Amino acid sequence: MRLPFLAFAVLALILLAGCGSTAPRDPAPTGDGSPRLQRAAAVSGDFASAAGVDRFIRRMESQGFNPAETARIISGAQRQQSIIDLMNHQAPSKSTGPNGAWSRYRAKFLTEDTIANGAAFWRRHEAALARDESRYGVPPEYVVAIIGVETRFGGFVGKTRIIDALATLAFAYPRRADYFAGELESFLIMARDEGISPFQPRGSFAGAMGLGQFMPSSFHQYAVDFTDDGHRDLWNPADAIGSVANYFKGHGWRAGEPVAVRARVESGANAGLMKTGFDTRYGVKELTGRGIVPTGSLGGASQVSLLQLDAKGGYEYWLGLPNFYVITRYNHSTYYAMAVHQLAKAIRARRVGAGGVRLSAN
Repeated sequence: MRLPFLAFAVLALILLAGCGSTAPRDPAPTGDGSPRLQRAAAVSGDFASAAGVDRFIRRMESQGFNPAETARIISGAQRQQSIIDLMNHQAPSKSTGPNGAWSRYRAKFLTEDTIANGAAFWRRHEAALARDESRYGVPPEYVVAIIGVETRFGGFVGKTRIIDALATLAFAYPRRADYFAGELESFLIMARDEGISPFQPRGSFAGAMGLGQFMPSSFHQYAVDFTDDGHRDLWNPADAIGSVANYFKGHGWRAGEPVAVRARVESGANAGLMKTGFDTRYGVKELTGRGIVPTGSLGGASQVSLLQLDAKGGYEYWLGLPNFYVITRYNHSTYYAMAVHQLAKAIRARRVGAGGVRLSAN
């Protein structure tokens, strides 16, 4: 049966109206030029219109998070301009020649107070550190030194809410948004699994947590429950001790092997013309042939990295072994790893009472 024209026209208008209310529209572009997804859930607050928020909410659905709950959490996060400013000032200045930069850096960490506090921390947590060494093969002094360099043995763990740090960097810092969105995902999973409010933990402006300053992704990979209470708590010294050692073990720490050895540079060796850094690789025989000679045992290593330290009075040269490289997995810096190494040696000397501590310890 054919419909009268008027009835047909009315029906057509109804159908068109219905299609217009359900058909997907072309996504509106976001600030970064990518199409904006339809709102996954209502977000209010500082990140209500931020690029990447909808995408993140949908991402968390795959982790079992209800979109409304993720939206509630993001709505409660606060954008911190100070965090962005700090991130923009992280780029290190480039040295133009020997100026004593290593000596100044070292002086920040190898102080009498730090060494004494490290020995005291070791004494207070001796049982956990001994268990740590037995399980992971990492000497106590290196775990203690990491915690000392990172947070002064728990005295400075940071005051920034982790949710604010990570949300700011995920949604208001485009240069590293992808990385920090991943860390925010890991953090929310951590909070859920550990049964804590995501608004509770506080740490560094970049989202690092606890005595060892773990990022959330490192928490999932390396944090351990050393107190056997069913939770991994990076603010608890025992859990932090176990987690730092597990991090080292997971990155290849070799029990019983040395970390770094000072090198003697013979006249005419031209070490300054060679590539240096924790990621270099040289055969020991090659370096010896060039006049760069180790001053101590290398523990049988056949390959080493050549390290150049800009010390007051001239360059120092060291040979980095595999365990030195492991320390750089914590912070990709030759100076950082050497500061940890030398602080560890000084703390051990103080702890065992080896006739006092020489701050020039190798």
